Formats: sequence, C-alpha cells, structure tokens
Amino acid sequence: MMEFSLWKNLKRQLRRKRRPTWSLGAIIPFLLAGGLLLAEAEPVLAAPDISTEESIIHRLENEKSPYAVELHRVYVCGEETKPLGRMMSKQVAKLLLGHPEWKAELDVSNSLVRVEQHIEDLSEHCKANAYMGVDKQGNLNLYDGIPKKEKVVRTFFQLDVRYMESSLPQDKLDQITKGIRISDIEEYNSVLSTFSDYAIEQNQKVMQPAY
Repeated sequence: MMEFSLWKNLKRQLRRKRRPTWSLGAIIPFLLAGGLLLAEAEPVLAAPDISTEESIIHRLENEKSPYAVELHRVYVCGEETKPLGRMMSKQVAKLLLGHPEWKAELDVSNSLVRVEQHIEDLSEHCKANAYMGVDKQGNLNLYDGIPKKEKVVRTFFQLDVRYMESSLPQDKLDQITKGIRISDIEEYNSVLSTFSDYAIEQNQKVMQPAY
C-alpha cells in the first residue's frame, strides 16, 4: 500500500511539472498567428554590441551598388575633406576593413559613405597660419592668423597671469602676448606644455593644503 501511495504522489508531481509545457504548446499557434512570439524573439536574434562600422561593412559586403566616398581628415589643428571618388560597395567595405581606426557614416539616400580620420598633426592650412597667444581674459588660445584679429580656433585654458609674469623672462612674455608662430606639431606640443604649468586650475590644485 505504501509503494502504491508513493507512486501516486510521484505521478501527481510529474503531472504538475508537465502542465506548464502543455500550456505553452497550446498557446504557441496563437502567439505565432498574432506575431507576438516573433516580436518577443527579435531581441534575442539581434547581435549584441555591433558597432556602427561593423554594421556598415556588413551591409556593403552584401550589396552590389556604387557609392561616392568622402574622406574627412580631422587634425589637432584644422580639418580637410577629400573626395575619394565612386566605388562599388564591396570596394568600400574592403577600404574600411583596411582602416579599422576610421569612423564611417553611411548616407543611403545619397549613396554616400563619409569616412573620418583623426591625425595627430597640423593641417597644411594651420602649418601656414597658426599662432598661440593670450587674450584679454588670460586664456591661452590657438588662432588662425595673428592673435590681434582674434580668430580663435581653440581655447585651451586660462592662465594665472600674475604667476606667469613673476616666473617667466620678459622675452617669453612678449612672445606669448604678440603670438607665437606654430608651424608643426612639435612646436604646438612644446608651447602647450610650457604654458600648461601656468594654468589656473592646476595652480589652484597645487596651492591647496594637504590634509
């Protein structure tokens, strides 16, 4: 009698465990008919963490269409845009695969691929026209042309002018006041490094008492 009773209890437990499966099987056709199951499944089917470039390359590899390609070069100082002509989609995909550091943007409506390249250098225009100088507020700026014209390209930081005047020789002060000509990346980094020692935020941190 005890064995029979245990077996009956076991069958009841098995039936309870199977019921959710039978219920799901019964409603699957209904979900498919209403498109609900497909909607639920879509996030699972979507590949996670796919970058924009990977998506663009994948699309281009599976197309047979021509695209106009533009290369946008972003320099430390200056920008340039250069057309690379028209290419078949697979050629564009190959170009992007060969330059994984580039950023790409696909304009489907205009059949255009814009590519962005970052270059740690000055553009040719900047090499011929760039200056670093100080404005009336004490900001260290990068200028397109002589600082007096105040065509600011970029502002780096505000200088502690009093501290700078007490620390630097007069010829250095005259140079930064009139504007220092910047013709290559070495000069750019050198001037920026020299005057970063006189940045107000940095000096405030240095002068804060240690606890």
